[in-house]
Amino acid sequence: MSTHNLKPLSEVIDDLKKKGFDTDFIYRDGKLHAMNKDKSYNAEDITIKEEYRFEGDSDPADMSILYAIVTSDGEKGSVVDTYGAESDTDLEEFLGHARYEA
Repeated sequence: MSTHNLKPLSEVIDDLKKKGFDTDFIYRDGKLHAMNKDKSYNAEDITIKEEYRFEGDSDPADMSILYAIVTSDGEKGSVVDTYGAESDTDLEEFLGHARYEA
C-alpha cells in the first residue's frame, strides 16, 4: 500500500507512535535492528503495514518513504528510507522481501 502524504514526516511518525508503532528501526549489516533494543530481524520476519511517501517542498532530492512495520515477535515501529537519487538500494531490496499487509 502506498500513500502520498500531505503531513510532514515528523507528524506521521508521531501519529504512528500513538497507534503503538513506537520502535525505531535502522537497517544495518543485512538486517533490520530495533534501536535501543538487542533485537534484529530478517526480511521474512517483517510485515509492512503502511507506507508513506514524502517529497521535499524546496528540494526534489529530499524524498523519503516511511514504513510502519510489525515483526514476527510483535515489535511495532517504523523505518525511514530515502528514494530517488539518494536511495539506499540495500534497504529497498531488503524490504522487497518483506510481507506487505494493508
